Amino acid sequence: MQSKIHVTLLVIVSIVFVWSVIKPSSYLDWLAEVSPGIVAILVVTALYRKFRFTTLSYFIIALLAILTFIGGHYTYSEVPLFNWIKDEFHLQRNHYDRFGHFLKGLLAIVIREIVIRKTPLTKGAWLTGITISIMLAIAAFYEIIEWLSTRISKGSKGAKDFLGMQGDRWDAQWDMFLALLGTVLALLLLTKLHDKLLKRLHN
Repeated sequence: MQSKIHVTLLVIVSIVFVWSVIKPSSYLDWLAEVSPGIVAILVVTALYRKFRFTTLSYFIIALLAILTFIGGHYTYSEVPLFNWIKDEFHLQRNHYDRFGHFLKGLLAIVIREIVIRKTPLTKGAWLTGITISIMLAIAAFYEIIEWLSTRISKGSKGAKDFLGMQGDRWDAQWDMFLALLGTVLALLLLTKLHDKLLKRLHN
């Protein structure tokens, strides 16, 4: 039953991926945006028989991959639904990018699972603290990559679309804060469910 769910998630992600590659706003920006999602899907698929995650972790990986594929197709600052929200509520920017960084906090569950299953660390405060620290490191590393893309490309349109600052000089700080907030909420809301699924997987 679990395997069927995992295959279904993979099929859904694959369909969205194929859609995203058809006439994106910019192929260069598309490649930059979707690369993390593609790598994640390839890795978990290749390791499926050797290291099988809980269904919750696979759902999170699939969701985050889909978010990157949608962002890559339109560019993060031009996703139609969030443009409509921007216009409808008279916002200053398209918030899909920040919504994505907030949801990336869900990745904390995947990180937590890897740490529990591959290190001697047991459940408790240390596990929570280290998981949050790893997530903050990932968020900061992503912002460094975005910054380097603008340095290398010397302010090209593709680099600006990838960076997605939309005129906010504090965009990187907002992104990291939202990733932290998403991480804390994910751990607060999903830890008990995750523990049950880990126990079931172990049995």
